[in-house]
Amino acid sequence: MGLRFRPVDTSFYDLFTRAAQHLVTGAALLAEMLSETADHEDVARRMREAEHSADETTHELIRKVNSTFVTPFDREDIYALGSGLDDVMDMMDEVVDLILLYEVKELPAELSTQVEVLQRCAELTAAAMPNLQSMQSLEEYWIEVNRLENAGDKNHRRTLAKLFSGEYKTIEVLKLKDIVESLEEAIDAFEKVANIVEQIAVKES
Repeated sequence: MGLRFRPVDTSFYDLFTRAAQHLVTGAALLAEMLSETADHEDVARRMREAEHSADETTHELIRKVNSTFVTPFDREDIYALGSGLDDVMDMMDEVVDLILLYEVKELPAELSTQVEVLQRCAELTAAAMPNLQSMQSLEEYWIEVNRLENAGDKNHRRTLAKLFSGEYKTIEVLKLKDIVESLEEAIDAFEKVANIVEQIAVKES
């Protein structure tokens, strides 16, 4: 069995960690957007800034891959993970933007539960990224994110049931359904990131 050379350069892991930290910021802003006292314009502005910072980190990661001869693991996996992290931020930004554009004043309480799931996924992802360097202590991460995604699915179904219960006017149902679906997609995007990490860990083990 041949030995595989691993570069000492830690900048890839630093970039993944930074990208995941952007998600923690995004999830916190999303939680703030759901607050009854939130200034939607201000939160949306800060979310756009956070999303722009996340994009910059993604672009830096891509430039790093393209300019590095030996990467710490397969290039396609680096691209996939970087893109996956960026997708999560885009989905959270979309939720905030929809709340602003639709001028939604009252949100179902169930959405707070979904955002709590997102925040937990963000925290777990941020904690897991530095462990890519050693490929240790990652299994608990993807198992827990998968569990959270399942919990999010159940809450998603309950939220849809409430929307169609007759409690809301038709126009409000249409607006809220878009927001609910985008939240669900953000949670799914976190699970996709966890699946990519699992695939990388299996390959590198």
